[in-house]
Parts: sequence; structure tokens; C-alpha cells
Amino acid sequence: MSKITAITSPAVIFRAGTPMAPHLAAPSARLPRGSRGRLRCHRLTLLLLLLLLLPLAACGNGSGEGQGQGQGQGQGSPPLPVTVTTLAPEDMAVQVEYPGRLQGSREVEVRARVAGILEKRLYDEGRPVTEGQPLFRIDPEPFAIAEQRAAAERAAARAELEQAERELRRSTTLYQQEAISQRERDQAQTQLQLGQARLQLAEAALADTRRNLRYSEVTAPLAGITGLETISEGNLIEPGTLLTTITRADPIQLHFALPEEDAALLALLAAAPAKAEQEPLKPTIILADGKPYHHSGRIDFTDRVIDPQTGTVRARAIFANPENELLPGQLVRISLQLQQLKAVFALPPAAVANDRNGPLVWLIDENNTVQPRPVQLGPLVAGRRIVLSGLAAGERLVINGQVALAPGMTVNPIAAAAAQEGGE
Repeated sequence: MSKITAITSPAVIFRAGTPMAPHLAAPSARLPRGSRGRLRCHRLTLLLLLLLLLPLAACGNGSGEGQGQGQGQGQGSPPLPVTVTTLAPEDMAVQVEYPGRLQGSREVEVRARVAGILEKRLYDEGRPVTEGQPLFRIDPEPFAIAEQRAAAERAAARAELEQAERELRRSTTLYQQEAISQRERDQAQTQLQLGQARLQLAEAALADTRRNLRYSEVTAPLAGITGLETISEGNLIEPGTLLTTITRADPIQLHFALPEEDAALLALLAAAPAKAEQEPLKPTIILADGKPYHHSGRIDFTDRVIDPQTGTVRARAIFANPENELLPGQLVRISLQLQQLKAVFALPPAAVANDRNGPLVWLIDENNTVQPRPVQLGPLVAGRRIVLSGLAAGERLVINGQVALAPGMTVNPIAAAAAQEGGE
């Protein structure tokens, strides 16, 4: 508490031991009576104000002491609780899924090869057919007549050729007897050669008519599933008219697109030498009901050009389809194991933080002190972040409560299982 040494007037305060000026001593002796009354009132008012200020000063000192005590309790607060888990390595398969569309391994357009009236369709639309099975019949009568005409022309040409051969033999005998000139003999030789040419032309014409007669029955060029007929019976068709399509669905192709990062990894795995522990890629089809298709396939094509509009790479897989369960044009998903990782750590994504130097995690030592550790991250598999390097088995990792951590801070670790039970 501060001390007041002397109060002589409401406006002037003198320190102890300071001599008072003679002209200021005994002021009341020089003041009128009214002024002396007012002076006494001022003195009483000042004294009351001082008495009121004394408790406030005492309260100020007490609050300072209390604040000091509060700061001492803050320094002695308990360690921050965090949730931890013990690291254990495991083997992880990098499994990805992409949408794709099925397509037949071969798709053929069946077209007419000859002109004529389409008499009859010989197959059931949408049903499988075998190679060589008749599909359509075009009116064969004109082609049969043309075949007969060509056969007759070939017979005439053969007869002319035989006559030319006899004439040549006769001319040769007479020429040796000098009964005819060499010119007449040469003419006989020419007639023989012309007869041989006419016979060849007649045989070619007969083969052409027979081919047209054969083409009047349209057969399946391959085994597969037929489509709808594009032109009905009774119409006049021309060579090249589209009649139907046939799609081979066994094996069946799956066309899909994958991101360029996965495509680069896929190409690297395909080009790498086979290892004993590395299994070949086995793509699987995921059907619309979520069930996997029971036949596994193989990837036979990966494009080497990235689509600039989508940033993806086209790829193709082939699957066996002996029961025709998969239909061309069907939309499915393909599940592909891109990589098999050995002895890696799978962490909750929230356990991985980032700073300007890259990703890091918080580890706890035997003294329950936390320290950050930079790590090398891998892909995200089944909702967990893969850590490729930077961690060791048996270390304790902070998976919750790491927001307020600082290097060297002492914490109260709580096992993840215990924290989950407490939360329940």
C-alpha cells in the first residue's frame, strides 16, 4: 500500500521533510472565514477518495497473484491424448475397376453376291448359326439356265477343237507328201489354237455360271449370332446388298479405357521379364449384379497413344464365352490387378499429413514423445493409403489427434481398439 506523507491543501501535496515556504505556512490565518470552510470540505472529500481507493489497490495485487498461480497450473496440465496403432506390414494387391463395353471378336456383314429376287430367309434371327449354314435363298432359276447355256457352249467349243485337231493331222500328212502348201498347213495349226482358246473361254463361262448358282444360296461365313434381316423376302436385290450381320461372341472382347498412369504401369508390367513371384495379369468381368464372371481373361492390346480429349488410353481384353452368357454391346466393369505390393503399410488417410516437404506421419517413441517422419506414399487401395517406405514394423503411429502435435511433445497414447470401445 502506498503512503501519503502530508496533505496541506486540496491542490498541493508536500513530501515528508521538505521545508514549507514561509509565505505558505498557516494558510488559514490569511484566508477569510468562508474560504476556510470550503478548504475543510475539500480536505474531507480527498480523504474519503483515498479511503475508497485503498481496497481497489489491494484487489489488484490479489488478482496478479491469482494470475500467476493460474499460469503455474497451465504449465502442469496433463499430456494430450492421441489414438495410436502399432504398425505391421502386409501384402496388398492394387485392384482397380474400369467401365467397358463388350464387343464380338469378329463381326461380319452378310451381303448378296448376285442379283435376283430374295425368295426365302432360312435362319431364325438372333439365333446362333454354324459356319456354312444357309441363311437366304435367291431365285436360282436364271443361274441354272445360264449354267446350261454355258455347258452347251463348252461342248460346242470342245467339238470344234476336236475337228481342228483332225484337220491338223490331215494337213500335216498332205504337207509331208507335198500335196498342199505350207500356208494351208499353217492355217490348220491356227484353227487348232483358236479351238483351244474357245474351249478355255467356254469353261470359264461355265465356271462363272456355276459360281453364281452357288451364290444364289447365301451361307454363313463364320459361326456366331445372327442379327435381324435388313431386307424382307420378295425384294429384288443387287450384288452387295446387306442382308444381315453375324457376330462371333466366343471369344468375346471387352473394350475399355484406363488413365494414363495406370496404362504406363500396365505397359511396364507387360514389358518386364516374368518373375517367379509375379503372376500374370488376370482381368475379371464384374456383371451388372455385382458378381464376377466365372471365366478369367487376358489383356491383348494396350494403345500407345493417349487420347488428348479424355487423357485415357484404350485397351482390350479377351474372355472365353462358350455358353454365350456375355452379349456384344453389354456394359460391364473390368476388375484388374495392376500390382502386388509386398510388405507395405496400409494407413487410414487421416493419419497422413502434408507440409512443404511432402507427406509425413507422427510416430511415438518409448518415452511417449511424438516426432514427424517423412514417408513415400503409394496408391489408395480399399480406402487405405499405402506407404511404400519410411516406416518400420512395430512402430507406434498416431492415427487421431495429431492436429495439435508439435515435435518433441509428450502425449498420452490410447490404443485404437481401446479408443473404439470407449467411443461405443
